[in-house]
Amino acid sequence: EFGSEEQKKRWLPDLLEGRALAGFGLTEPDAGSDAGATRTRAVLDGDEWIINGAKAFITNSGSSLTSLVTVTARTGENEISAIIVPMGTPGFVVEPQYRKMGWHASDTHGLSFTDCRVPVENLLGDRGQGFRQFLATLDDGRIAISALGVGLIQGCLEECVAYANDRKAFGKPIGVNQGVSFQIADLEVMAEAARALTYKAAWLKDQGRPIKQAAAIAKLYSSEAAVSAARIATQIFGGSGFMDETLVSRFYRDAKILEIGEGTSEIQRIVIARGLGLPVS
Repeated sequence: EFGSEEQKKRWLPDLLEGRALAGFGLTEPDAGSDAGATRTRAVLDGDEWIINGAKAFITNSGSSLTSLVTVTARTGENEISAIIVPMGTPGFVVEPQYRKMGWHASDTHGLSFTDCRVPVENLLGDRGQGFRQFLATLDDGRIAISALGVGLIQGCLEECVAYANDRKAFGKPIGVNQGVSFQIADLEVMAEAARALTYKAAWLKDQGRPIKQAAAIAKLYSSEAAVSAARIATQIFGGSGFMDETLVSRFYRDAKILEIGEGTSEIQRIVIARGLGLPVS
């Protein structure tokens, strides 16, 4: 959407065909929810950008398949731009992988840039449009996070239904107890509601219509429902749910990041409130 035809021809084929990955270098150690507070800077020097700064929690930034990272940087007073930085560029260092509570399959690193030079044509889109670009990217990403939440809730539901029919206590399947079966019924409601909100946001995107409000609503509900679903599932499984061998243990660890990535729950509520015309700051 933002790249030049030359950039699309160079980078997109491998990305679209699964031969390469790309990282989105937005978050910084001191700029998370307030992403506009980025301190990374890019100074134009002839036909090159010189980048200095650091990024944090960047997914797909250290894989052997990663070909590039797009970096948001200050390119002037009150001006943020996005720049493509290919892997292996001198001055671009991928820090050791984070040790995370969950999402162990996700390749996540900090990045540092020290007098990192890239060609001027690596500017993504127009100069000074980086803020608008990453806001649009986050809207799309919120639909993806919402979909992840749907899958996690569905997983909790399916695991709990099977366990409630198989596990016996006091001579009966635990599913005969309303305290268990009612909670599983709630999981079904969560899954259906999250799925409907996600589909609505995705449909609006496909229609080329505004998605900011719908994406925030879907992401907020789906992520918070996923955390609740994982807690319920772990409780139903009891001691087994605390063991790494069970899927619900993984669900419990993986769910929390959904309330944080692509904008925290608090940020989603700000977006939704502003969409209603409320003067929230």
